[in-house]
Amino acid sequence: MAVLPPDLDAPGFARFLEELRGAVGADWVWSSEDDLGPYRDSFSPVWDTAEERHASAAVAPAEVEQVQAVVRIASKYSVPLFPISTGKNFGYGGPSPNVTGSVVLDLKRLNRVLEVDDRRNFALVEPGVSYFDLYRHITERGLKVMIDCPDPGWGSPIGNSLERGIGYTMPFFRDHYGASCGMEVVLPNGELMRTGMGALPGAKTWQEYRYGFGPDPAGLFAQGNFGVVTKMGFRLMPMPEHYRTGLITVPRRRDFVKLVDHVNYLSDAGLIGEAVYSSPLAPLMAQPDFLALATKLGGPADGDMDAAASAAGLPSWQVDLQFFGPEATTAASWDYAKDRILSDIPGARALDGDHFPLPATEQQMLNTTQPYRSAIRRFGALGVPSLGMWKIVSDDGHVGFFPVLPRSGEAVFEMQRVLGDALKEFPVRPFFNATTTPLYWHSFAFQMVYAPSVKRSDPDHNAVVHASMKKLVAVAAEHGWGDYRAAPIYQDDVAGTYSFNNHALRRFQEQMKDAIDPEGILAPGRGGVWPRRFRK
Repeated sequence: MAVLPPDLDAPGFARFLEELRGAVGADWVWSSEDDLGPYRDSFSPVWDTAEERHASAAVAPAEVEQVQAVVRIASKYSVPLFPISTGKNFGYGGPSPNVTGSVVLDLKRLNRVLEVDDRRNFALVEPGVSYFDLYRHITERGLKVMIDCPDPGWGSPIGNSLERGIGYTMPFFRDHYGASCGMEVVLPNGELMRTGMGALPGAKTWQEYRYGFGPDPAGLFAQGNFGVVTKMGFRLMPMPEHYRTGLITVPRRRDFVKLVDHVNYLSDAGLIGEAVYSSPLAPLMAQPDFLALATKLGGPADGDMDAAASAAGLPSWQVDLQFFGPEATTAASWDYAKDRILSDIPGARALDGDHFPLPATEQQMLNTTQPYRSAIRRFGALGVPSLGMWKIVSDDGHVGFFPVLPRSGEAVFEMQRVLGDALKEFPVRPFFNATTTPLYWHSFAFQMVYAPSVKRSDPDHNAVVHASMKKLVAVAAEHGWGDYRAAPIYQDDVAGTYSFNNHALRRFQEQMKDAIDPEGILAPGRGGVWPRRFRK
C-alpha cells in the first residue's frame, strides 16, 4: 500500500479493504502504489513534494447500491472518500483528493445514458457517462438535440457540471450546472435522496422543473462534499437548423468598451452564442518593443497602443459572433449586430463568415471553410466532443486560475494591468498584458486565464508556478475578482478569499457539514469545507 487513511492502522485498513472487496468485487478495489498511479494529479505543480495529496486506495462500484455500501463501510471505519466521475478534471486536481489517505470513489462503472428526450429536450445520465458517450447515444439514434461540451470531451457531464464547468453554445447551455435539472445523491449516511421533482414518487417532470417544493439543496453538491451524485439530468438545446458566423473589428483600444457593451446586449437578448474576443495585435508580442509596451508597469497609454496598431495596419480588437436558428433568423440577427455596432463605433468593420445547415460536414467542423482567420473552436461551438484542445498542453501539464470579472471593457483593462503587474516578480510568460482578452464562457460574467505549465523534472520551475498561483488568488481577491474553480491544493486559498462578514459563508457550510457528516466521510476539504474532525 502507498499510504494509510487518517487515524487508521494497517490491520484496520486491511479489514476495511476486505469489506470493500466483498461489496464491489476484488477486481474493483486497488491499493498498490502502481495501481494508484492514475489517481495522482498528473498536472500537479507539487508533484513528489510533501504538499502532494495521495490516495490510500480506490474503489469502483458498478451500481447505486454498491455506492451506498461503500459509503457505509467508509463510515464504519471513518475513512474519507473522494468521489470522482471519470477523473478527467485536469488542471484542477484531476482525480487526487484533498486529504492524503482518502480512498478515491471512482464512479466510472456507473456509465448508463438513462434517457434522452428530443421532444422535451433533456437527458438523464450516470456519472461514468462521458460527453463522447452521450454524443454517440444521440447521434446513433438520430435524436434532434445538441449537447454543450467542454474541452476535452472525455470528461463526464455530471463531473463537469458539479465543478461548474462550461461550454461554447448558447448562453443558457454554456453554464453546465445551470443547465442541470434534478439529481440523485447518496448521502454521507448511505441513504439515497433525489432533488427537485425527483423527490415526488412517480414524478414525470424530474428533468423539467428542478426546484420541486421547499428549500432546494441541489446547489450543495456542486463543488461541495455533502453527497455522491449518482444520477443527474440536463436540459439539451434543440438541434438548430442553421449556423452562421461573423467577425467585427474595431480600430482603437478604447473601442473595446463599447464593443463589449453591444455584445453583452446581443447575448442577453438571446441573439448570439459564445462571443470569442481576441486582439489582432497579440502576434506583435514577439517584437521586443511591442512586448515592452504591452507589459509596461501600470499599463500602457491608450494613445501608444493605438499608434502601434496603426503602424502595424491592424485593428486593436475583434470579436467572433455565432448565430444559431433558422437560416433567415441567423441572417437577420447578423445584419442587426452589424448595424448596431458599426453605426456606433467609427471605423468598425464587419466580415461575413461561414453559414450552413446543421449538422455540419467534416470540412465545416474542421473550420477550413471560414473566409477569415477565426478564433472559434468549431467542434465545441457545435456541441461535438473532441480531444483537439489537448494540443495546448505543454510540458507535463498546467494549472488553472480563472478569476471572474465584470463584463465590461474597463474591467478587462484593469485586470490586464493589475495581474500583469502582480506577475512581474515571477519568470513566467506575460499571460496578462494589454492584448489579453476575456473568456466569455459564463453567461453573465467574464473570466481571464492564467495557466502556467508544470514540469515534473524541474522542481524550481514548479515552485515558481505554485507561488505565482497563490499570489494571483490573493491579489485578484483584493480587487474583487474571485476564482471560480480550483485544484485541491488551492481550494483553501480560494475559499478563504470569500470572507464577507468574518467568513459567514464558510461557517454556515461548516455547520451543515458537521450536521450531516461530522467525521468527514465524503471529500473533507473539497471546496474549502472542512468537518469538525479535520478542523481540529
